[in-house]
Amino acid sequence: MVIKLLIADDDALIREGLKIILSLDQEFDIVACVGNGLEAVEFCIQNLVDVALLDIRMPVMNGVVATREICAKTQTKPLILTTFDDEEFITEAVKYGAKGYLLKDTPPDKIKSAIRWVHSGNTVMQDVVLGKLIEGLGTRKRKFINTSLFSERELGIMKLIAKGLSNREIAKQLFISEGTAKNYITSILNKTGLEHRTQVAIYYLNGGKA
Repeated sequence: MVIKLLIADDDALIREGLKIILSLDQEFDIVACVGNGLEAVEFCIQNLVDVALLDIRMPVMNGVVATREICAKTQTKPLILTTFDDEEFITEAVKYGAKGYLLKDTPPDKIKSAIRWVHSGNTVMQDVVLGKLIEGLGTRKRKFINTSLFSERELGIMKLIAKGLSNREIAKQLFISEGTAKNYITSILNKTGLEHRTQVAIYYLNGGKA
């Protein structure tokens, strides 16, 4: 299956570089390269785009706002690819529906893998990015979640997700199967209306606010 990609970056050299690298793989079809978030949103509304690679800082409309608009108005999956690992940027992008957050120093093969992963409905978060997110939220004044909404096991799993543990690691620590861990996470997502585990981490660390 060919994955239709949009690349949005205000640096023409980076846009063209990404286009060349990704075009080498017949699995990817670069349908547009644009220089700001507004152009990205407008193109995604008017055309079929599977995954949009978005920089954070762009003129006219930044990548965070573009992520919000793309998620609200299209079926395109936004994947942030940027040099900025500021916790606030990460939090806002994930809050508005970004399916992944990578830094531009990520090797090309891992960027390609991330695109495939996001396209298949999963989320991608570099360890260094997830670490910054957890560290930033963890230093804030701790708020408290309404525990009546969740079982004791669900609260425990949310805490482990917020620590950055994978499903397999959670299952091992709690002496349950990986499938059972996934079922609990699905229940948490259903109760909160969230879409993926990174949003669950933010929700937990933010005291019940996504």
